Amino acid sequence: MPTEILMPALSPTMEEGTLAKWLVKEGDEVKSGDVIAEIETDKATMEFEAVDEGRIGKILIAEGTSAVKVNTAIAVLLEDGEEAGDISAPKAKEEPKPKADAEPEPAEKGYGGPIGAPVAGDAKADAPKGDRVFASPLARRIAKDKGLDLSQIQGSGPRGRIVKADVENAKAGEAKPAAAAAAQPEAKAAPAAAAAPAQAPKGLSTDAVLKMYADRETEEVALDGMRRTIAARLSEAKQTIPHFYLRRSAKLDALMEFRATLNKQLEGRGVKLSVNDFIIKASALALQQVPDANAVWAGDRILKLKPSDVAVAVAIEGGLFTPVLKDAHQKTLSALSAQMKDLAARAKSKKLAPHEYQGGSFAISNLGMFGIENFDAVINPPHGAILAVGAGIPTPVVEKGEVVVRNVMSMTLSVDHRVIDGAMGAQLLEAIVAHLENPMGMLA
Repeated sequence: MPTEILMPALSPTMEEGTLAKWLVKEGDEVKSGDVIAEIETDKATMEFEAVDEGRIGKILIAEGTSAVKVNTAIAVLLEDGEEAGDISAPKAKEEPKPKADAEPEPAEKGYGGPIGAPVAGDAKADAPKGDRVFASPLARRIAKDKGLDLSQIQGSGPRGRIVKADVENAKAGEAKPAAAAAAQPEAKAAPAAAAAPAQAPKGLSTDAVLKMYADRETEEVALDGMRRTIAARLSEAKQTIPHFYLRRSAKLDALMEFRATLNKQLEGRGVKLSVNDFIIKASALALQQVPDANAVWAGDRILKLKPSDVAVAVAIEGGLFTPVLKDAHQKTLSALSAQMKDLAARAKSKKLAPHEYQGGSFAISNLGMFGIENFDAVINPPHGAILAVGAGIPTPVVEKGEVVVRNVMSMTLSVDHRVIDGAMGAQLLEAIVAHLENPMGMLA
């Protein structure tokens, strides 16, 4: 039976994407692992690999097509002996009725689909459907040659599908038990749905806004996937996260002098440290000093991280990325600088892999280079906090009873009160300021 290739969700926030380019054509033979298409997500342009082997029987979605919903069939893969004429015309689908906690129904035979969709060990994926076993054609042939019972093999492919590697690693008569969690009845998920918070009120409708400005000259700007995702996540953040704000200023005179000295010494290596590199390092060290603040909100619990994984906002055309510098507390200033430059460059060309912009517990948003003196940033869930950094400005300050002019930088720490209390947030911000005002200590 022909296998549908489904539009994958290549990032956790992706709901639809653009099929940018097909790298195969109808009639081409493909093997597992072959790159068959390039797909533009809300965050990046990524390669899509085949899971099964076979022949491309029909391409259903032309390249360049935008707004292709996740789990939509984009092509059909034929097995040995099958012809294009075996492909049945797609049936008209009725619009599904909205349900609380609605999930996309997996196709019985296909691959792609959303990240986080049920896989091997998931109750939904492994639930028996008669005696049917989902396996790739190649896996079936290898299993037959080796005398293996496919029903006793746990699949590692999309939605629990048994692929070549599963069969090759199995032994005759071997059964791989599914995770214990698979045995749990789906009914247990019902209370969670019932306990879901009421939907937040929506703003003005599109029609209402268009009517309001009907007599004015306007230009409509269509939202791409990135802008829609940003809008949804920021709305969610402000509606669901109890923000509070802490403000401090740091005197940068010692840091600027120290930075100039280091840059002179590193000139021969082509390294030039920015103030932002010092802020990243100071934040990473502060998270180690206040470990309870190095945490994220996980729905019904708090997860505390051991390493300091710091995200940094990078403005790109149409939105922004927050690439994550992992283990930032262990890296030198020059290493952080090089990594940040690399991540920022690839973010602007949308070449970051998901693992490079997912995770972290803390974020930095620096608008000082635009002359912004201070601002409040919105927390990027599930982070516990985000640091908004303003410009360094010559400011009169009192030291030892005398008025002197210092280069002062304003910072605002936006905090999730579910994760970090006021006193803990104050300790974290104090530790950041202490490192910035005594930068030599960051080399220790």
